Amino acid sequence: MDQNLIPLFAILVSLIAVIPIVLSSSYPNLRETWTILAGLIKFGLVLTLLPGAVNGDVVELELFDILPGVPFLLKADPLGVFFAIIASGLWIFTSFYSIGYVRGAGEHKQTRYFASFAVCLSATIGIAFSGNLITFIVFYEMLTLATYPLVIHNEKENAKQAGRKYLGYTLTAGLLLIAATALVYHYTGSVEFVPGGLFGDVELPHTSMLIIFILFLGAVGVKAGIMPLHGWLPAAMAAPTPVSALLHAVAVVKSGVFAVIRVVGFVFGTEVMGSYGLNDILIVLSGTTIIVAS
Repeated sequence: MDQNLIPLFAILVSLIAVIPIVLSSSYPNLRETWTILAGLIKFGLVLTLLPGAVNGDVVELELFDILPGVPFLLKADPLGVFFAIIASGLWIFTSFYSIGYVRGAGEHKQTRYFASFAVCLSATIGIAFSGNLITFIVFYEMLTLATYPLVIHNEKENAKQAGRKYLGYTLTAGLLLIAATALVYHYTGSVEFVPGGLFGDVELPHTSMLIIFILFLGAVGVKAGIMPLHGWLPAAMAAPTPVSALLHAVAVVKSGVFAVIRVVGFVFGTEVMGSYGLNDILIVLSGTTIIVAS
């Protein structure tokens, strides 16, 4: 297999698995076999990227242009591979737990549950392997929409309220991400993730850089659960227990934390973060989150 295609296949495998999962709705054993099989294949594909990642290799694949000069770019760098291994590995355990949980609890609409689960993992691996901000936005919003059916799964009033709150927070974050990306492109002419950041040779007024950083922080801080942007998390616990594992350990919060690292290291860069005093803002918010949460 062409090494450059592995990130694409790793994203697509659970997305394609949605078809047999849905078609097997009347055969629970078969449906759940597809769920586990997709997880194992995805994890295996991601693992094949590990030796190269350890050596610092980067696998890239340009699929098509989303905008003139801005491709739909997949890039499996060491950071992305590390995150993808964690997410795809934990998905296998979460899937086994989900099978026992939904059967034991007699949950309704189990097929929708497993189909949404699969789409969530495709979105998460897409986030891991996004090579630029535009590709990242596509998968980041895909994750938002795919997790919504899981949050409202039991369809009780508290779950519906939690779902509305979740969408309110995450879709607003998506708008902030789009605005921040537009400003980055305006000032730098690029949206590609670059080690050391995009602003190295760009001189911006402190206020302009601060605005861009705050937009990004609001965008990724929601999914990362940074206080005071964490309000959706307690409400989302109305979802089934395995969904809590998905939200916290596998997909949403982990994707938010990963996004913080991407933005700090590959959009701004540590030198720009330090010279503009942006580190201080991030440290204060992170420290406050840790202390108050404890």
